[in-house]
Amino acid sequence: MFKVGMISLGCPKNQVDGEMMLDKLNKNGFRIVQNIEDSDVMIINTCGFIESAKAEAIETILETAEYKKAGLISAIVVTGCLAERYKDEIIEEIPEVDAVIGIGADSDIVKVCQKALVGIQTSNFPDKYYLPLNDERLVSTPSHWAYLKLSDGCDNCCSYCAIPLIRGGYREREMQSILSEAETLADNGVKELILIAQDTTKYGKQIYGDYKLAELLKKLCRIKGIEWIRIFYCYPDRVTDELIETIAAEEKICSYIDIPLQHCNGSILKAMNRFGDYASLKELLLKMKRKIPNLSLRTTFMVGFPGESEEQFEELCKFVKDIKFDKMGCFAYSPEEDTPAFSYENRIDDDIKQRRADVLMDIQYTITEEANKYRVGNVYKVIIDEKENEKYIGRSYLDSPEIDSGIIFTSDKELEIGSFVHVKITDYDGYDLIGECI
Repeated sequence: MFKVGMISLGCPKNQVDGEMMLDKLNKNGFRIVQNIEDSDVMIINTCGFIESAKAEAIETILETAEYKKAGLISAIVVTGCLAERYKDEIIEEIPEVDAVIGIGADSDIVKVCQKALVGIQTSNFPDKYYLPLNDERLVSTPSHWAYLKLSDGCDNCCSYCAIPLIRGGYREREMQSILSEAETLADNGVKELILIAQDTTKYGKQIYGDYKLAELLKKLCRIKGIEWIRIFYCYPDRVTDELIETIAAEEKICSYIDIPLQHCNGSILKAMNRFGDYASLKELLLKMKRKIPNLSLRTTFMVGFPGESEEQFEELCKFVKDIKFDKMGCFAYSPEEDTPAFSYENRIDDDIKQRRADVLMDIQYTITEEANKYRVGNVYKVIIDEKENEKYIGRSYLDSPEIDSGIIFTSDKELEIGSFVHVKITDYDGYDLIGECI
């Protein structure tokens, strides 16, 4: 029995793709292993969204190639977004790679690995639309939570973004398909679902002619065993009143929304081919805060977009201070070939971009410290993710796994990973809360 391992980089959507590939391999005689040195064939499921992600993917491929040179593994397969975008370069520059396949070839992963193991090199890039939106998965997350993908691809065409080039146009799943998968996950012990897509708020428009995320959420809430539902990647223009009301009314839906805004300045947003400005975005966010009790807002901003002036950056800093996001990520603009913004003039120097990113994150850190100080003494329902050094690490509704901070707490009795407990917050340490089980 050949052994196969996978390193999945980038976003949760890519991770779900990887889980579908692993399931096919598992059902066709491959043994799934965790470590590179234990594998015969290593799959690197890459990200190619921005420069830092591409650098990480290339570094991972090169590091894996060293294992092959040393005779510790037999074959390397590269798939995912970097493979889709830079197939020729990977094949030409890294000869240790045995197969480079596009996302449309993910369903052929068994044959690709079999060929790689007998020395047959594969380069296969069928249409992106052959990437399955849903299939059986070998879920790689802890057993108590899982991602649930609603759609793939994107038609928003933000001027800086290569996702439509890499993953193709927007495609969505039938609602019953999503509900059936959610029921299967619940039957397997999953208690927390995290809804993902390039734009979750667009769900329903393609198949049903209208936005259906709110309806889908209501139906997901009826599934026995699911206790938390979390929503990622909301596009601000599509956060409807119905969606806000649904989140506020349904107990199982976490009062947590990930809504990447990218900027707040109207001119910059227009150049990004996005909508809104300071006033309209503030109005939306404050409405959401008013109508959804104790809402936790997560966002992402881009600094250093071509032409961003110091005044426009200062406006963004003011916006962050004004709204006081619970969670915030920030990244510097990365010029991506074949995107409209790649040809924009007035590019910002890398050191200025990095300084702006650092300044914005410093502002957010201060906001987080103030928020955490306020949370001392509060009691939260917490899901337990792991135990480390006699302490438990979990999350309240405020925190999503893998990207957010958490709650480190003690307990007088042994607790089960994946269970829910109530924790009183006694202190904080940077982004993390400290507490004790009650």
